Amino acid sequence: MSFSSKVKREVCRCAEMSYDEALCELSAIMKVSGTLAFSGRKLSFRITTENPALARLVFLLLKDHFDIHSKLMVKKSNSLKKNNIYMVLITEDMGVKKLLEATGILKVIDGIISLDYTIDQEMVKDDANAKAYIRGSFLGGASISNPEKTYHLEFVTHREEYAQDLCKLINRFGLSSKVIQRKSSYIVYIKEGEQIVDLLNIIGAHTSLLELENIRIMKEMRNNVNRLVNCETANLSKTVNAAVRQVESIKLIQKELGLGRLPDNLREIAELRMMYPDESLKELGEMLVPPVGKSGVNHRLRKIEKIANEIRSEQKLK
Repeated sequence: MSFSSKVKREVCRCAEMSYDEALCELSAIMKVSGTLAFSGRKLSFRITTENPALARLVFLLLKDHFDIHSKLMVKKSNSLKKNNIYMVLITEDMGVKKLLEATGILKVIDGIISLDYTIDQEMVKDDANAKAYIRGSFLGGASISNPEKTYHLEFVTHREEYAQDLCKLINRFGLSSKVIQRKSSYIVYIKEGEQIVDLLNIIGAHTSLLELENIRIMKEMRNNVNRLVNCETANLSKTVNAAVRQVESIKLIQKELGLGRLPDNLREIAELRMMYPDESLKELGEMLVPPVGKSGVNHRLRKIEKIANEIRSEQKLK
């Protein structure tokens, strides 16, 4: 089961809510995944989903809060996945027109019926209702990527005005969702792990929230370990390359001049480096009498390399 499916199954268990919250949640589900149909002069509305938990939730919300005994149908999908498709059908005899007006989908002004593709701001004025609306939009048309791979949550909508309203509603809770167009759809998306956690909290998916947080902590730990390993590897490589370069310079001086021609402090460190090519600067300094700090050893070795470079320059001129 995908992470999205687990979140939706958890959210669908949150069936205890007030009438206003149920109205907001149902309105969002209907606007995102519903279809309005006319048969002759008869009006009907159906909500289509592949999620049986969502179909059951819609059926219960209609029955418990609106006294509508809708018709639940199941059919096989024609897609390769062969999942069942669940349809909740509300007909005119069941009171669909009254429900569509209550959920803000239909507007009747001077006897003229029109569809409203925006979010009724009066409906979501209260924070609890706003959260219920976001929860409904999530159930009807959202998905979350597997957090083990990437952090991405998106709501798929079909109208730009609805997407912009939903984006503003989500951002009312301190999030920073954005809207993009993808073919004929408008996508409201969030890409930061911390903000996805906040949204899961808003819609009441607390178990999924904890799972995502655990994944985030493990990924952060892995990233920190990788950074430390990479840093250590880079430092080790740098140290090894410097030691090889220093040994080559000392061998050149030994061949061309002899180490006895060097000042005592440079000769001592040169002999130590030849004897211990793998030791760090700090360890070489501790072997000297009296001991010398890391910066002191580095200074001496730089002088040796400078002498070696001068010898190389003279050889090129010959």
